[in-house]
Order: sequence, then C-alpha cells, then structure tokens
Amino acid sequence: MQWAIAWVVIIGSIWCAEYLHRWWATLLAIFIVATRQNLLALLMHEQTHWLASRSKWAEYFCELLIAYPLLVSLEGYRRVHLSHHSGYFTENDPDYVRKQGRVWTFPQEAAYFFRELLRDLCGLSVWKTLKSKAVDESTALVKAGFYPPRWLRPAFFAALILGLTLTHMWKIYLIYWLLPLLTIMQLFIKWGAISEHKYNLVHPSVEESSPLIELRWWERLLFPNLNFTLHIYHHWYPTIPAFRLPQVHKLFRKAGLVDDRYVFHGYGEYLRSLIVLKT
Repeated sequence: MQWAIAWVVIIGSIWCAEYLHRWWATLLAIFIVATRQNLLALLMHEQTHWLASRSKWAEYFCELLIAYPLLVSLEGYRRVHLSHHSGYFTENDPDYVRKQGRVWTFPQEAAYFFRELLRDLCGLSVWKTLKSKAVDESTALVKAGFYPPRWLRPAFFAALILGLTLTHMWKIYLIYWLLPLLTIMQLFIKWGAISEHKYNLVHPSVEESSPLIELRWWERLLFPNLNFTLHIYHHWYPTIPAFRLPQVHKLFRKAGLVDDRYVFHGYGEYLRSLIVLKT
C-alpha cells in the first residue's frame, strides 16, 4: 500500500506540474517526488529484512520497482545493511567505517554543516552514496541471500531507455525523476543518516548512538519516513515492521523504559543539538 500510494503521489505531482506549466509547480513536484523517492528507499530497507515478504517474487518486485529505479540494488544494499546490524559500530560495520571524520563528527560548526548539506543538494555526493549501498560479496560479513540473474539489471535499464525513447518521455524522466534523485534525495539521505546514528562514538550502546526523534504531525506529513526516527527500536527488534514501531515506543513509554536524555521533540530540536555557532 505504501508503495502504491508513493507512486500515485509521484505521478499525480508530475501530471499537475505539467498541466499547470508553471515554474513553481515544477519545483514543488520535484520536491514531492524526492520525498517519495526517499520513502521508496525506506521500503527497500524494510525488504532488506524480509519484512514485506520472504517470497522470491517480492524480492524481484523490490529490485525492479524500487531499487533499480533508485539506481541501486536490493542484494547489494542488503550486504551492507545486515553487516551494519551484525557488526554494529565495529570494524565489521561498513557504515561505521565509512562515516568517520569531520563530516560525521557532532556537534559541528553551523557554517560547515550547511555547506556539506549544500554539496549534497548540488549532487556532489551521488557517487559516494551509490558506492556506499554495495560492498564486495567476498568482504561482506553477511551474505545477501538473494541473487537475481546477472542479466536482470542491464535488461531493466535497456527496457527503460527503449520505453522512454518510444514514448518521448525523456524530458519528464530527466526533470521529474533523475534531477530530484541526484539532488534533493541526496540531501534526504544525508539527513536520514545523521538522524539514524551518531557515528563519532567509540563502542557505544545502541541507545547512546541512536537518537530517538518524536516527530510532530506536520513533519510526518511533509517528510514521510516510515517511522525511521524511531530507529533505536529497529536495532533492538529488527523483525518488527516499521508501521508497528510507534506501538513499541508507546509500550516503552508506558513501562518507563525511555531515557529522555536521548529523546528529541522534532527535527528542529535535534538539529540544534548538532550545530554550534563557533568551533
């Protein structure tokens, strides 16, 4: 249902922008499409843990209708992500190893922080993002468990190129899909990673390294994220699907198990904890 709604919003936004034929409508559609591309990426994350279905056909569905359109692959991302879970914040965690240095050290000078976000918005981090979503199979701590035929991915892009050419839809694809994917979507990916964990820590607990952000209703509406800001529960209970994480949070609250030192009320409060006016 989430996948279907996302595509309805994407297609509807593009149609409205083309119908209105105004620059502001085009910019708005590009932004909305990027938010739904991010949602699709989070659905891929769900299937990485086989939370949609363990069927082989669900794997093909995710590859062809979610991962490949986002220029990544489910099998590659699964190797990275499951290694992140099993080797959490160790040398066997590819996310932890990659996300080191000044860019991932917080709190951070405001000017530097926003300059790096601007780089992402301008598409200067695309190659790093794509590279981070796949690791060599021989070095992966966790095997993917799903290996589509080698011809599937090139066949998908060949069919895409042929379809866009025959339908004269290259302009639509470049403006309303590829442009948001390479720019605004990269900004969402960076912010999602920053909201997911604090990487400049040594051997922390999951609780210390995973901020818990309680979003306001309008934040959930503008930036739908499948409850990703309740990420700590995903690491404790990775077999629980995203739509049930708010229930888990309520149970923890009721039992008095939430440590408010690591809780933030909205993105704004979390952002203020990340930046300083001077170093």
